[in-house]
Amino acid sequence: MRTTFRNVLVMATAAASLAGGVYADSHAGELNLYSSRHYDTDERLYSDFTDLTGIQINRIEGNADELIARMQAEGRNSPADILLTVDTSRLERAKNAGVLQSVDSDVLEARIPDALQDDDNQWFGFSQRARIIFYDKTDVTTPPLDYLSLADPAYEGMVCHRSSSNVYSQTLLAAVIENFGAEAATEWAQGVVNNFARDPQGGDTDQLRGLVSGECDISISNTYYFARALRTEVDGLDAEAMANIGWIFPAQNAEGAHMNLSGGGVAANAPNRENAIKFLEYLTSQQAQEYFSAGNDEYPAVPGVGLSPSVAALGLFRPDAVDLSAVAKNVPQAQQIFNQVGWE
Repeated sequence: MRTTFRNVLVMATAAASLAGGVYADSHAGELNLYSSRHYDTDERLYSDFTDLTGIQINRIEGNADELIARMQAEGRNSPADILLTVDTSRLERAKNAGVLQSVDSDVLEARIPDALQDDDNQWFGFSQRARIIFYDKTDVTTPPLDYLSLADPAYEGMVCHRSSSNVYSQTLLAAVIENFGAEAATEWAQGVVNNFARDPQGGDTDQLRGLVSGECDISISNTYYFARALRTEVDGLDAEAMANIGWIFPAQNAEGAHMNLSGGGVAANAPNRENAIKFLEYLTSQQAQEYFSAGNDEYPAVPGVGLSPSVAALGLFRPDAVDLSAVAKNVPQAQQIFNQVGWE
């Protein structure tokens, strides 16, 4: 996906290590995983890791903020070895809360592009979703080709979007800040608010349903929601409805499509640190990376890994190469801008 990855020789060496017995000296033990990923398909990732290593995974699932707060409260007595969560802002929040630790791993360094990992190696991205523009093909003949165009007065009363409290909204605006500056980001946010077809509400699938119901003509959603609906029928998004929805990978002649990240890191007080690092390294393996795409319609974080048919059907595109660690640091300012322009 990204072009900011290390040389081919280093990557090939790391891939060979993963395929040829990086777990050979693993001792049986356990791993305590705190996860806010709520996908049944992740069960395959966990069971395959146990099959490879003999390491049993004990899992606690919950809201990301609740898990971070729990780890803070548990302090040195926390049983957590790994925190897995969705979106760069939450990963950065965990880092700032002091619940993660730096990790030195040649495998992670070689497999995960620089732009998809924390500058201090406290978190790493393992899968991605492109946040792109969807539109009603029957009503919109000239869809916006980039994010900034969503603020164009030509689209007044046509745009649906999630609330400002949602991390996807926050990270997108944080990326606009990083790419164009705070002043331009504020003007953009105000323009989008002016173009709202309805008050911000619902999840990403609800934005797609808004196109089907006619409440709006243009929306933004992460690709994996749409790809999932292409693969298996989702309530309110049947084959006939999907046929009327078009999509745009934004800013292909500029910054590129914004990417949301799913990732994790080793807990600050991990009692099973060695097993935790092995688990993160496993998530970069060919097997695990392919399953992120096949099982949950995501884009792999490791360059060169094949896509599932439902994801590949969306087409090729150029992602935004902005450093997501830098984007995450802009989230507090993004929330201030949302409040300033009245984006509920």
